[in-house]
Amino acid sequence: MEIWLNPACSKCRTAVSELEAAGVGYTVRRYLEETPTAGELGEVVTRLGLEPWDIAREKEAREAGIDLPRDASAREAWLAALAEHPRAIQRPILTADDGTTVVGRDAGSLARVIDAERPG
Repeated sequence: MEIWLNPACSKCRTAVSELEAAGVGYTVRRYLEETPTAGELGEVVTRLGLEPWDIAREKEAREAGIDLPRDASAREAWLAALAEHPRAIQRPILTADDGTTVVGRDAGSLARVIDAERPG
C-alpha cells in the first residue's frame, strides 16, 4: 500500500491511524516533497475512475491560478497544472497493492482500500 499524504493534514493523519489499526503495511509518499509527475497523476485518476479536476482542491487550485475548462480537451493541461502545484491535489490518496485506489477522506473509502490489501 502506498499513501500520498501531507503530514499537516488531519485526514491524512486519520488515514495513517486507520492503516495502523488494521495492521496494513504501507509506504508514505509526501507528495509535496516528492511531487508526482503528470504521468503518475494520469495513472492515479484513471485508477480512481475520475478526471484530474475531480481530485483538485478548489481553493488551492484557484490560488495557484489553475483556471482550465473541465473537459477532455484540457485533461493534459490539468495533469500538468496539478503536477506543478501539488497543494491543489486532494489528499490522502491511497493505492493498494492490487491497484485499488481511493481518495481516503471518508471511512468508506478507507475501508475499501484496507479490505483490498488484506489477504483472502
